[in-house]
Amino acid sequence: MLVSDFNFELPEELIAQQPPPDRAGARMLALDCVAGSWQDSQFTALPQMLRDGDVLVLNNSRVIPARLYAHRAASTSPAPGRIEVLLTEQVGLWDWKALVKPGRKVQTGEPLIFHPHENAINLEPLSAVVIDRGDFGERTLRFTPTDQGFVAILDAYGHIPLPPYIHRDDSIADRDRYQTVYAAQPGSVAAPTAGLHFTPAILDAIRSRGVTVCYVTLHVGLGTFQPLRAERLEDIHLHAERYTLPEDTARHINAARAEGRRIIAAGTTTVRTLEHCAQQGRELAPHSGTTSIFISPGYPFKIVQALLTNFHLPQSSLIMLVAAFAGHRLTLDAYRHAVTERYRFFSYGDCMFIYN
Repeated sequence: MLVSDFNFELPEELIAQQPPPDRAGARMLALDCVAGSWQDSQFTALPQMLRDGDVLVLNNSRVIPARLYAHRAASTSPAPGRIEVLLTEQVGLWDWKALVKPGRKVQTGEPLIFHPHENAINLEPLSAVVIDRGDFGERTLRFTPTDQGFVAILDAYGHIPLPPYIHRDDSIADRDRYQTVYAAQPGSVAAPTAGLHFTPAILDAIRSRGVTVCYVTLHVGLGTFQPLRAERLEDIHLHAERYTLPEDTARHINAARAEGRRIIAAGTTTVRTLEHCAQQGRELAPHSGTTSIFISPGYPFKIVQALLTNFHLPQSSLIMLVAAFAGHRLTLDAYRHAVTERYRFFSYGDCMFIYN
């Protein structure tokens, strides 16, 4: 198959620029893979679609303020030569891989000076030097150690890394809304967006139906921001992302599989974590690692039996994963229906519940 096989027409005005007023207020397209049909619904109907004994798995990674702005140390002013730095992966105590724009201006060995938020005062200077150079604007930065931990100082220097299709600056509200209510483990540079719809009340309603709710952690990294640069699916290679499978989650999944109960993944990041872990044997064991698993049509799912997911970009690895689960033709037909019915797309948009 070709990457172009996953294209669809999407009017720009359907790309959600703001979160809905109510977290749980999203529309939901319920897609029945067996019947090959769908129904327009609301996310608030999700608890009623789950069954006693189901296991719902969520990604509890927390988004860090990973977008920073710097100027080159040789410059006397942060403007107009502002450098945008998007941290993508921590590779050492003070070392980070990053996407740098404009990358061609920033060379190996060059120091950068970072600016705190306008309302931040009495801060230690934050600086870094470029220690390695990659393709497509990728750089490795070594930050100068400070008395504070790096994640802590990001709150003063960093901005929420809204995706590039959201055409506005981040706001204070995004620090809450571009974060799931159960986010616990810092490390992602993009939200696991299917989880943005959940509220404590919705989670309580799900548990009250006899559903077990448990968590994995997958820190979303560079692959979310880099476009696919291959034409054929077999030539696609994703960046590795760090994950953790906790002991209680492994136990619940092992029991559900043995008893024939459904395992439902909230989000493609959760799917990738669980399906990667399934490659290591029938019985899951708690552990941490990295995965670069790429799931596309023809993939035999081993764990996930239902999927909650947002609507994804055309020709992205995420829509390919959805097509692997629901089928290529049904997925594209459902997306065209969502466009016709003017669903909201992408991170702050509406969602799909896909089941067999």
